[in-house]
Amino acid sequence: MKIGIPRALIYYNYFPFWFGFFKSLGVDVVLSDKTTKQTMSKGSALVVTETCLPIKVYVGHVLNLLDKGVDTIFVPSIQSVAHKIYNCSKIRALPDLIRNVVKRDFKIIEATLDKSEKEQGLPEFLIDIAKGVGIHNRQKIKEAQDSAWTVYNNFQTMTMAGVPFEKALNSAIRGKIIISVSDKEYDVSIALISHGYNIYDERVSMKIFDKLEKLGVKVYTYEQLTQEQLEEGLTTLGVERAYWANESEMTGAAGHYLQSSKVDGLVTITAFGCGPDSIMVDRIMRNAKKFEKPVLGLTLDEHTGEAGFVTRLEAFIDMLSRKKRVCAALSNTNALNEDSAVEIKKPNFENIPLA
Repeated sequence: MKIGIPRALIYYNYFPFWFGFFKSLGVDVVLSDKTTKQTMSKGSALVVTETCLPIKVYVGHVLNLLDKGVDTIFVPSIQSVAHKIYNCSKIRALPDLIRNVVKRDFKIIEATLDKSEKEQGLPEFLIDIAKGVGIHNRQKIKEAQDSAWTVYNNFQTMTMAGVPFEKALNSAIRGKIIISVSDKEYDVSIALISHGYNIYDERVSMKIFDKLEKLGVKVYTYEQLTQEQLEEGLTTLGVERAYWANESEMTGAAGHYLQSSKVDGLVTITAFGCGPDSIMVDRIMRNAKKFEKPVLGLTLDEHTGEAGFVTRLEAFIDMLSRKKRVCAALSNTNALNEDSAVEIKKPNFENIPLA
């Protein structure tokens, strides 16, 4: 049996897990092609204008799978990833959305993960998925879950060590762990604050990692942080209790990097019309002033021009470089003044005879 997985949205969070799970069950996974302008156009044509870019891209990827002859597509509903911590409404309603906008004959493998409700946790979620592909053996499902965690943990080990997303993903699904440490020196370091589907999709992000590499910039993301560091970052920015499932990716990562000496500035990337992200970015911007850390906010939609995007990015990196040079020059000047300072002794007026 073949099952299609759209290369969009939650693919960038969970694909290593899904791959390990389906492979263990003996199900072949077919990915949609990488995002193109046509992918965006086809997806945008089926939804209302106000729909955010990631959803338009997701719809386009579903259409791509159908065009490739895949008639069974995995479209889960990820409601809640922890108790009272929810995804946005569009991600929660993905199966219903796809069913209503894509008027073609195909089968949706759907299941609901909702850790805020009883008996809707991960084990039940995986059992429902397995039933959709005709597998009911609980022991086989349990073994598939273990295999899925192995692939996913290998993937996380590599991304946390700084291995690029695509390289880590390809290595993990081949059952390998490859960690290569670069000794290259960078002029500037930034934290790229965004969701995986906004930055790792090369068409959506306009290959931002390649552009930053050419500018001599080292990039840090939420992938390099532990869950404890992300939670501490939330606390740093005054979030007592997270509400959104991906809040740690944005607010938590920003909170950590704002107080980190490793980065010179932050770049946030959000999709136009995303309500949760607009709230998170506003909090990040307000707190950035306290830490005296520059932040550049970039917004994407299907009409975003690459020229303007690159110009703003280059100007921000140039500003960080100049700021760093000025600070280094001032530091050297202060150190030189301290080394060459002459001690001036106060005169002892007691030994001076009075006239």
